[in-house]
Amino acid sequence: MSFMTVGYDKKLARSLVLDELFDLTLYKRLQPFARGPIVDVLEELISIETKHLAFWQDFFNVRITRLDVLRRIKLVGLVLFCRIFGTRGIHLVLEAIEVHGIKKYLAVWEFYKDDPLGAAVKGVLVEEFKHEDEIVLESVKQKIHPERIRDIFLGFNDGLVEILGAVSGFFAAFQTTSSVLVAGFTVAVAGSISMAAGAFVAMGSEKEVEDTEVRKKKFLGEGVEESNGVRPLGSAFVVGISYFIGAMVPVLPVLFGAQNLTISVIAAIVVIIIVSYLLAFLSGMDVKKRIVTNLIIIIFAVVVTYSIGIAAKTIWGISI
Repeated sequence: MSFMTVGYDKKLARSLVLDELFDLTLYKRLQPFARGPIVDVLEELISIETKHLAFWQDFFNVRITRLDVLRRIKLVGLVLFCRIFGTRGIHLVLEAIEVHGIKKYLAVWEFYKDDPLGAAVKGVLVEEFKHEDEIVLESVKQKIHPERIRDIFLGFNDGLVEILGAVSGFFAAFQTTSSVLVAGFTVAVAGSISMAAGAFVAMGSEKEVEDTEVRKKKFLGEGVEESNGVRPLGSAFVVGISYFIGAMVPVLPVLFGAQNLTISVIAAIVVIIIVSYLLAFLSGMDVKKRIVTNLIIIIFAVVVTYSIGIAAKTIWGISI
């Protein structure tokens, strides 16, 4: 099969073919350590992606057989993530890929919808949206709670940013690193308890509303969907612990002898880039936008809290 694609977007074409190659390579890498029904899901997805990769290569007349450096790094990271979280991690990755895939295919459709080749494009996109999406949705149904895994990363992210800000202010105001360490650790513990309590109250209220809605539907004889199975106490524990772990990122350098804020900031930036990337991928957000946003937040938090610490020390004479 061959297509004449005069005037096509070369950047879009290359990106699309690389993304299809990436998805196919990822599914093949996951298959050897997958267990249970997900093995059959991956096998079917491999079959679909093989066909779609060939279609887009012919469509754009772009022959790419090797991933670029960034996609190879991404591949290693996702395979590692799936090895750590097992089958649940694989389900979550498949769901995330579907979200990103929808955005990508809609961009292609916007470019070709009025083109003579629009019919051919629509045919393969319908299969992408329906067939492949149905496979993934069926595989993740009642098997994972993506909210729980996202809560882990969000709690971690909040703890890191908030305590980095606190440690920045402490370094500016306090004269000894021991004071910074004690204050930072205390705030981290208090923050994790507060986050856990907030999650417990919020999830408890949500569950109460959900239970009331279920009882109403049962009374009216309507169909009732199964609960997502997330328990308030469990969610509170996950959020609190993940917050505390994130909070330790800027505190640990002080514990191991850091005499100023530099190492804590560097550690926080490195970790926040990794966490931002995972959050963006799992939630379907633009990766660069998420990373830049979090880096701006970190810089803003450090500047503001450090300034407050300096003010407390110079204006009010507060120092330890």
